[in-house]
Amino acid sequence: MSELLALDKVTAGYGESVVLEQISFAMQDGDSLALLGRNGVGKSTLLVTLMGLTRLHGGTIRWAGGDIARVPTHSRAQAGLGWVPQERFMFPSLTVEEHLTVVARPGNWNLARIYQLFPSLRERRANMGNQLSGGEQQMLAIARALMTNPRLLLLDEPMEGLAPIIVQELLRVVRRLVADEGLSVIVVEQHARLALSLTGRAIVLDRGRIVHDSDSASLLNDPEKLDRLIAVA
Repeated sequence: MSELLALDKVTAGYGESVVLEQISFAMQDGDSLALLGRNGVGKSTLLVTLMGLTRLHGGTIRWAGGDIARVPTHSRAQAGLGWVPQERFMFPSLTVEEHLTVVARPGNWNLARIYQLFPSLRERRANMGNQLSGGEQQMLAIARALMTNPRLLLLDEPMEGLAPIIVQELLRVVRRLVADEGLSVIVVEQHARLALSLTGRAIVLDRGRIVHDSDSASLLNDPEKLDRLIAVA
């Protein structure tokens, strides 16, 4: 496998405020990473930094062998970074199908495959974005990112506030993307055990720094350490 993403001593934040300090890690094609930590430690900031939406104070970000530290957000998306933000960002003036087709790029993911992955979106394809339930909006947000045919999918709190039946459906989808499709994924998730069950590797942040880096299975199998790192009940 070839190196897909590499951060070296990345320090970033908003304006003069520094949130992330000296972040270094790398991912290969097909890797899956759980990004864990308490609220406010910089997990979402790391994702938006990858998308070019923060101020980079230092360090380098390499994507598929090239430096993207100064590359604009839309160019990062075109290069294969797919972002599913926590806010979902539905457009009330677009139908479900328009949400998907307006961002479509050539590749394996098309409308037929998306509707196979999310049958409920096919049923709701003529509905407007603001006419969907929270769970349907999350499905659409993931589907929309997949329609860009990304090489790396960034999922920011994908299970937050959803009914258990929807959580189980999304877990099925993410497992399929990782295990069957071989898609590289970074998952930010407060439900640490769910994220660890989906991924091969785990990084824990605290106060903007990496304080733990291991395979997901070993952390999942050490509940005492997991609780100590992220204060999980």
